[in-house]
Amino acid sequence: MSATELAPAERLNEILMADDVSASLWAAIDSGRIDTLVPELPALRMEQDPIHRHKDVLSHTVAVVAKTPADLIVRLAALFHDIAKPKTRSFEHGGVTFRHHEVVGGRMTSKRMAALGYDESVTDQVAELVRLSGRFKGYADGWSDAAVRRYARDAGPLLGRLNALVRSDCTTRNRAKAEALQESIDDLERRIAELAEEDRRNAERPQIDGDAVMAHLGIGPGREIGQIMRWLLELKRSEGELPEAELLARLEAYHAELLG
Repeated sequence: MSATELAPAERLNEILMADDVSASLWAAIDSGRIDTLVPELPALRMEQDPIHRHKDVLSHTVAVVAKTPADLIVRLAALFHDIAKPKTRSFEHGGVTFRHHEVVGGRMTSKRMAALGYDESVTDQVAELVRLSGRFKGYADGWSDAAVRRYARDAGPLLGRLNALVRSDCTTRNRAKAEALQESIDDLERRIAELAEEDRRNAERPQIDGDAVMAHLGIGPGREIGQIMRWLLELKRSEGELPEAELLARLEAYHAELLG
């Protein structure tokens, strides 16, 4: 089957998954082939983004796609991530802004990908990545743990791909700025992992609760119970769930040790 006989989605996939994706994309743009697939894309050529002063939004988009890993979902998200900038452009307060372009872009992405014939699952993932693509902005100014948890929760199973997109969305020629951005993403990923582990450990519970411990040992509330519960939790972490008879026998032995 020739390229012209391929379905629209397959034609775009072929362009985006080429070994030299930058050359592949520019060839499709310069030949006009991209106009029939993503007609919103050529409009980015005239759009100057104050954040990326050295290139128009189309050049920036191609550069972002070229930096992505060879993952179709991420490359599609990179292609569409700034698609709504012409539609959301404003000159308020003496400067150019693109307020909520990620949210608008997510809707535009869904519509365009549906028209191209992508299945619903792929479309939903790409559109969500576009919608979330600006969430990382402001991290360097300081995020609370709650903000980090919210970022990870909202990304869900797309977290790895979202971070790959954020990393790729840095095309500055300033080496120091580029390195600072990558270090910030490294820091975010470290904090996400640490908080996930903290939440996992906090969510753990001993195999039996305090009421059952007190009833079995015939004791009341107090510091002793707190110590026993911490021991029970560590026992579960190290050995997992134990048969009830074995657990109670070891509980009795541990309590006897506490009593001296």
